[in-house]
Amino acid sequence: MNIVYGIQGTGNGHLTRGLALIPKLRSLGNNVRVIISGRKKDKIFGLEQIEPYEIVEGLSFETSNGRINYLQSFKSLHLFKYLNDVRKLNLEDVDLVITDFEPVSAWAAKIKKVQSIGIGHQYAFYYDIPIAGENIITKFIMKNFAPAKINLGVHWHHFNQAIVPPILPPLDNNDNQSIPGKILVYLPFEELDDILQLVEPFNDYQFHIYCKIDKSRSYKNIHLNPFSRSSFNSDLLTSEKVICNAGFELPSEALQLGKKILMKPLIGQMEQLSNAAAINQLKWGSVMDKLDQDIVKEWISEPSIKSVNYPDTAKAVAKWINSKTYKGIDKLSSRLWEETFQKLF
Repeated sequence: MNIVYGIQGTGNGHLTRGLALIPKLRSLGNNVRVIISGRKKDKIFGLEQIEPYEIVEGLSFETSNGRINYLQSFKSLHLFKYLNDVRKLNLEDVDLVITDFEPVSAWAAKIKKVQSIGIGHQYAFYYDIPIAGENIITKFIMKNFAPAKINLGVHWHHFNQAIVPPILPPLDNNDNQSIPGKILVYLPFEELDDILQLVEPFNDYQFHIYCKIDKSRSYKNIHLNPFSRSSFNSDLLTSEKVICNAGFELPSEALQLGKKILMKPLIGQMEQLSNAAAINQLKWGSVMDKLDQDIVKEWISEPSIKSVNYPDTAKAVAKWINSKTYKGIDKLSSRLWEETFQKLF
């Protein structure tokens, strides 16, 4: 098949999912054209596995001080450029468009009447899952930002819905050797000074913080690192605990590896607020609504968690796509959750 695969470049979760699924689709003989939007070219790295790829501007949201800035997002919106990208996207001879909440490919498929599948966490919100912070604006965005004919939602738990487990890159559990007291911190929407103030009192722990800097540097027990996919993955494997925003993909990897999670959701972002509600409901992690040393102190002393044995969802989804029927999501879902929990829901 000729497939266009659109990836929302904001954050790293969509890209990580693409790194897992696109090679599987190509290995089945599909010609996969990759389009990434929402991130500048100089901010994209570590994607050799899915080359070649194209970059378009797309749409994204601006953040400041740990919350979405809707006014700044509107000011930075290049609507005519976006509409032109949608119009110009050539879908001639394309059999299928897959969108991971990527709006250019999604709307091009809708307008040009090409079969489309939405694969990602956002598409789980079409189902009855834990939801928090929803309003008219967020509901409109979730349903219209990157629509698809078929929705394959992804989540940490089935919640008695026909959704599938996380789509994760291969994780080598032989390298999953947690170092006691090592904590990975990834809070890209927070100010670095606020993060440093948060962790400063906990001298008995080693904090490995990934942030917007050019070179690594350390201050006693605090280690600052520029983002690198390889070194980040290495620190994730050797960390005992993870402090992160309430996105989807990093907590998914942490759950699979059995890392304790402390989430701080992005204020005003319905998806992250809902993820925090879900992790609370499942009792698989802790949540702080703001950067709070008291919550960190309580969380840091809690016992370790058991890992969640997610299956190779990428392989199963790639085979399901390759069948070209795009039916039986409920059967696909049941089989994958049975592999996860050893029981049907």
